[in-house]
Amino acid sequence: MSERILIVDDDNSISEILEFNLKNEGYEVDTAVSAEEGLKKSLHEFDLMLLDVMMGGMSGYKMAEKIRKNGVLIPIIFLTAKDTENDMLTGFSVGGDDYISKPFSIKEVIARVKAVLKRAEKQGISSAQDEKLIFGNLVLDFNLKELFIDEQKIKLTKTEFELLGLLAKNPNRMFSRESIIDKLWSETPYITERTVDVHITRLRKKMGSYATAISNKMGYGYWFNTEEL
Repeated sequence: MSERILIVDDDNSISEILEFNLKNEGYEVDTAVSAEEGLKKSLHEFDLMLLDVMMGGMSGYKMAEKIRKNGVLIPIIFLTAKDTENDMLTGFSVGGDDYISKPFSIKEVIARVKAVLKRAEKQGISSAQDEKLIFGNLVLDFNLKELFIDEQKIKLTKTEFELLGLLAKNPNRMFSRESIIDKLWSETPYITERTVDVHITRLRKKMGSYATAISNKMGYGYWFNTEEL
C-alpha cells in the first residue's frame, strides 16, 4: 500500500506541483488549503505532512503545535520562506521533523520526504499507530476510551464510545442500522434498529454543537460527516 502524504498550503500552484510530482513517485496525496481544513482530515490516515508555515488564518507552526499537543505523531516537513535560524528552531520546537526553505527544488523535496519517511519507519513512528482520531477540536482517544471536545472530556458509555469510534474511523461512509448492529451487538440477540436510533440520539446530545457530525439519511443509515465539523 502506498504511503499517504497530506499537503497543507494555501498556494494552489505549489500544492499542485507537489501533488503531481509526489504522485509520480508513487505516493497517495491529499491536499488542504488551510490549517483549519487540514485539522478536519483524519490525520491518522497519513504517513507524512508537508506543511506551509505562512498561511491565512492559523499558521503552520500553530497547527503543528496543536496536533502534537493532541499526541499525533505524523512526521511534519515545514515549507516556508522564513529561513532564519530562529525560524528553523521554532519549527523544530513545535514538533517539525524537517524544514525546507522556499523556493525549493522538487528533487530536494522528494529526497527529504523519502528521508523523513525512512527515519520514521526505523523509529516505528507511523500515524496509523496513533491511538487517537482528531477532527479539529474533536478528539477520540482509543487508549483511554475517551472523547474530548474543545479540550473538555465528554463522558460516554462504552456503547456510545464504540458507536462513535465505528463511525469516526470510517468518515463519510454510510452504515445501515443493520450493519451497526452486526458490529456492535453481534453477540446480543433481539437488538432492534430502534436501539441504534436511541444510542445515536443520546450520543448527539452529549456532543453538543458537534452533534451534526453524525448525519443520517432516511432509509439508509448513519455516517460521520466531516463536512459538519
